[in-house]
Amino acid sequence: MDAHADRPTWKTLLAFAIIYFVWGSTFFAIRVGVREVPPFLLAAVRFSVAGLILYAWMIARGERSPTGRQWRSAFLLAILIFVFDYGLLFWAEQRVPSGMAAVMLATIPVYMALSEIIFLRTQKLTVRLAVALLIGVGGVAVLVSRSLNVGGAPIDRLGALALLVAGISWSAAATLTRKLPLPPSKVMSSGVQMLAGGVMLALTAATLGEFRNFHPSDISRAAWLSLVYLIIFGSIVAFTAYVWLIHHESPTKVGTYAYVNPVVAVVIGYFLGGEPLGLRTILGTAFVLISVVVITATGAKKSANNPTTILSVEDAS
Repeated sequence: MDAHADRPTWKTLLAFAIIYFVWGSTFFAIRVGVREVPPFLLAAVRFSVAGLILYAWMIARGERSPTGRQWRSAFLLAILIFVFDYGLLFWAEQRVPSGMAAVMLATIPVYMALSEIIFLRTQKLTVRLAVALLIGVGGVAVLVSRSLNVGGAPIDRLGALALLVAGISWSAAATLTRKLPLPPSKVMSSGVQMLAGGVMLALTAATLGEFRNFHPSDISRAAWLSLVYLIIFGSIVAFTAYVWLIHHESPTKVGTYAYVNPVVAVVIGYFLGGEPLGLRTILGTAFVLISVVVITATGAKKSANNPTTILSVEDAS
């Protein structure tokens, strides 16, 4: 009997809708929050609270607390994933429109593919993959180049550089995740990583002096609501839907969020944030998404030959 037959279609559709639209909308929520709250501090609060909730939930359900080695792994990954990836994303969104930030981070599969080709040597550079990589790089060039006459202003260079570093850092963390000792429960693993990430982000915020001039009473309701949305919907609800999906659908189907999220982010940024949607944005987004689709499809074929390969659970935006 097909296991899919016992599962209501609406649950699957709802879970996909959540990871598509909630994660896609988090980029705009970040943009709203960092207008008033220092970026590393905002990220620290988001992940500390979300991580604590997930950790406490797992302990309440009888899950064992991570070992010392697992905590050390979580803190190592926290530096790469939360300080250098999310921290730089939050910082960059002070300078880069939320939709463009999402498109820039959509290039993560490009870095992953390059890592597998150059360093891990687990993938061969085929003509198809080479063309996809070039298209992805071309999409980034369209977004940041000042010499291309395609209309619209290029995105801020420092912001673009921060997003490139963020993407590379996440790729390095994804490679390490496969080798480091982490809790077997995906929810517990993500909870402790978020918690560790919140601690590291708070230390970074303190080092940068972000606490010094921060006064909670000066923050508007919109900024507080964006933080609540990021914690509850972006880090808990969407993550729960994601974990449910990877246990019920193929990684290839679940991985489609990687190229739906940027489109959602661009559309939301345009309609809610008044962000530009000219030829430069459309071309850059199209190039990046074509590249991601081809690279993801290539990775899906590889995963089909290796059933133990699953999508990482640390993909949440």
